[in-house]
Amino acid sequence: MSAQIPETRSTEQLREKWMKPEVITGSDILLRSLLLEGVECVFGYPGGAVLYIYDALYGFTDFHHLLTRHEQGAIHAADGYARATGKVGVCIATSGPGATNTVTGIATAFMDSVPLVIITGNVVSSLIGTDAFQEADITGITMPITKHSYLVRNVEDLPRVIHEAFHIANTGRKGPVLIDIPKDVSANKALFEPSQTINLRGYNPTVVPNRLQLDKLAAAIQEAERPVIIAGGGVVYSGGHEQLFEFVNKAQIPITTTLLGLGAFPSGHELWMGMPGMHGTYTANQSIQQSDLLINIGARFDDRVTGKLDGFAPKAKIVHIDIDPAEIGKNVHADIPIVGDVKTVLEMLNPIVSRADKADAWRTQIQRSKIEKPLRYIDSDTVLKPQWVIELLNDTTGGEAIVTTDVGQHQMWAAQYYKFNQPRSWITSGGLGTMGFGFPSAIGAQMGHPDRLVISINGDGGMQMCAQELAICAINKIPVKVVVINNQVLGMVRQWQELIYDNRYSHINLEGSPDFVKLAEAYGVKGLRATNKEEARRAWQEALDTPGPVLVEFVVSKEENVYPMVTQGSTIDQMLMGDSE
Repeated sequence: MSAQIPETRSTEQLREKWMKPEVITGSDILLRSLLLEGVECVFGYPGGAVLYIYDALYGFTDFHHLLTRHEQGAIHAADGYARATGKVGVCIATSGPGATNTVTGIATAFMDSVPLVIITGNVVSSLIGTDAFQEADITGITMPITKHSYLVRNVEDLPRVIHEAFHIANTGRKGPVLIDIPKDVSANKALFEPSQTINLRGYNPTVVPNRLQLDKLAAAIQEAERPVIIAGGGVVYSGGHEQLFEFVNKAQIPITTTLLGLGAFPSGHELWMGMPGMHGTYTANQSIQQSDLLINIGARFDDRVTGKLDGFAPKAKIVHIDIDPAEIGKNVHADIPIVGDVKTVLEMLNPIVSRADKADAWRTQIQRSKIEKPLRYIDSDTVLKPQWVIELLNDTTGGEAIVTTDVGQHQMWAAQYYKFNQPRSWITSGGLGTMGFGFPSAIGAQMGHPDRLVISINGDGGMQMCAQELAICAINKIPVKVVVINNQVLGMVRQWQELIYDNRYSHINLEGSPDFVKLAEAYGVKGLRATNKEEARRAWQEALDTPGPVLVEFVVSKEENVYPMVTQGSTIDQMLMGDSE
């Protein structure tokens, strides 16, 4: 069985085959509507309330359905697919526990502005509200973590609801939309009439910015002596990376990219300073604190970036560009607020912006800082260091792989030491910090890009939250390269307990974890292990040379910490630099 997505069909072919008015079931209406939205792959797990939908999927070949081993695996895979491709990710789950198993994934996508459509089944309409078997008010449960949700009461509404859901998910500030379909609605029949219009009162995201605000920004750049750009995930989601590159080169302003913004700007560029914030680079953090003009492009001033808010960028005039007006001024006051789509804003800004001529000394200072204060760690020839492992992955792939991570120390080391050159190559749970996200999201990314190398970097803790999805890699020949950074401990928790809680190590020992090589082999996936550099080079090269999925366990130092580090309550220039300083 192949994991390849069916060949993309032309719009004309789709319309000819699927837009014919016919009396069909709600389940068939759902499938046709998904096709008309351009869906190529759906991730799901069946159950009683979606049996009519899965019956319609029997023998269905016009898009690929991937059966995961857990609903949380399905939604994380849909999330990874969406982040890697820029398309809307789709997952299907049954009612009750099936639906509630998607909640963490919905919250993950909501926090990181990822476009998803989640289709859940529900009990028959007459039983809603009676505490029927496997009934849950999933629209109520997920109300705070969705852009919008629908409980479909009439089968005739399905084409409109699906069309609206995809529009809402993938416009404005993107995010998850939930469609809850009672079992009788999926079984009932109606005349299928595709929805081709959108009429949503009150939903009209601002795409084009106010030109006067752009003029103010262009003027501020001319006056600035110490300008800095913070670029976030909004650049990636808008497809504005080329416009950002032009803007940085025209204005000659040093730039730092947030955790979700990695890849929005090439890491090899002389003006790139690395990542800011809690585990950001010395140069990025110090430059933000010393700046007199801070231009935030598509980032939300997250607390992991700002540190202590009342000490953040104290000398700077703040410019905030974001498509969501609710984000502007929420955490940091904006002197020049600009509401609009990042790509559109930069397209309008670039013709009127010019070089920041007063910042020559500033640029020289930053280049000196990058040389004098690079990321450092103490290497070893006897113990495998996790930073070295990430450098190995980077060097052997040229920074061209799609990299997904779980959450913890390995996530920060990957962000620091893997160098990204293009957008949608870095997939990680930023806002929610969801353990168990990394491996399933890699499966989704690989389904979206079957010809690219996809590497999933995990800790030994997070890997055990999603290890069952190894089965679908083996069955469907999905060639993800799974990396387990095994330090036999909940590493980031241990680091905090060491540095902040006076070495009181409470319930972090993972020494009872399984043999990951045997676990992989049990699922039919090749497993390899490395405990030193020679073994690491050999095992990783074997993984790269193997056409199918491979798990490589790198056994690393338990005591290694992520540096730099800014502790909570500190400003971002108050950095712990570690033993290497």
